Amino acid sequence: MNLYLYNTLSKSKTLFKPIDPNKVGMYVCGPTVYDYPHLGNALAVVIYDVLYRLLKDIYGKDNVTYVRNITDIDDKIINAANLQKISIKELSEKITNIFQCNMSKLNCLLPTFEPKATDHIAEMIKIIDQLIENDHAYISNGHVYFKVDSFNNYGDLSGRNLSNLIAGARVEVANEKNNPADFVLWKPSDDIKNSFNSPYGYGRPGWHIECSAMSSKYLGNDFDIHGGGIDLIFPHHTNEIAQSCCAHPGSSYANYWIHNGFLTVNGEKMSKSLGNFITIEELLTKNIHGEVIRYLLLNSHYRKPLDWNEKALNDAKKALDSFYRTLLDKELPEVEIPQEFLDSLLDDLNTPKCFALMHEYTSNYNKNNNLDAAAKLKACGKMLGFFEEQPSKWFAGNSLNVDYVEKQIQNRLNAKKNKDWKLADEIRNKLKEKNIILEDNADGSCSWRTI
Repeated sequence: MNLYLYNTLSKSKTLFKPIDPNKVGMYVCGPTVYDYPHLGNALAVVIYDVLYRLLKDIYGKDNVTYVRNITDIDDKIINAANLQKISIKELSEKITNIFQCNMSKLNCLLPTFEPKATDHIAEMIKIIDQLIENDHAYISNGHVYFKVDSFNNYGDLSGRNLSNLIAGARVEVANEKNNPADFVLWKPSDDIKNSFNSPYGYGRPGWHIECSAMSSKYLGNDFDIHGGGIDLIFPHHTNEIAQSCCAHPGSSYANYWIHNGFLTVNGEKMSKSLGNFITIEELLTKNIHGEVIRYLLLNSHYRKPLDWNEKALNDAKKALDSFYRTLLDKELPEVEIPQEFLDSLLDDLNTPKCFALMHEYTSNYNKNNNLDAAAKLKACGKMLGFFEEQPSKWFAGNSLNVDYVEKQIQNRLNAKKNKDWKLADEIRNKLKEKNIILEDNADGSCSWRTI
């Protein structure tokens, strides 16, 4: 199977060829664990979970190494812990557990490794030492900075030169820097309790060096895929490339850079100040099923912007209700995943097209009672991380008696056949009172969904 991915580095969709034809290594930037995981966190995790599943299908489940880090030391974590009057360790462990639980509810597989930054300080210091030795970094006033002008390919990932990058981004200006664009590898701290000893004094690593150290440890200096949100292209991923290539001469670091698009809420950037900051815990608490969240997050192409809104949420629930109804109380044959579905996934993870095919299989079953179509639906959904619930439990979660609903629908169809429009309307209204919406189809059948 040929997998094509859009590579931010080459600015093109290209055939994926791993360094080792039989093994694949993928690194994805994970959360900074200072607050409850939000929709933006979930978007990236769900997208790369689909890629992970596809890679395992192509290369074998034991031949794909997926690394997603946990940033558990950061100014945001320190500030949040101080506000809550708890230790950084207590806060970071609490949020890490919530993150892992939330992602499990979204049917995301565990990565092969989920390393924490605080467990890899020695690896970070080793890379910093190599950069100093190779004259790509310098010590100034207790800080260690990377010399951006020492790396000729700085900015290749973003497609912009250094001066444009600096002009378009916030660059910390400090007196001890040789160049305003130089970024920190290590910063000093008087807070010994929340610091680490190093050859440069007590302090903490810079954010960028963490990912270089952990990816190198688990995947090697050169590996296949690096993923993350589009907002990480600069400065985070740009700086990762610079420091990794300069610390390991001859290395190209990651060969394929995959970036997912932005997420908005009702057309606006998600932020606490706008009151539209949505956590996964909040959604789950409202009894919004994790698969509904997952469906919505995959319903746009991963490289395009995604807007979270009430209509999209209702549409996602409606779609999954339709799928689960098709699977309800059926013994289905085992089938291969249809090639047309695989081709859509292999074409840069075209999940919207995958969903369109799943709707076609559902429609085919509804029109012809075609069990093969229902089996195809199930196989495709499993590939995307759906249908982990038993169909009966899916509807039981809505406090529904499915047999009752189906019987009432049949009674309504009989009433319409007999032109008893009053009875047909009474049945529809009675079901609506129970939060069941009926939808008449062009072929004369009737579908239903919950609200």
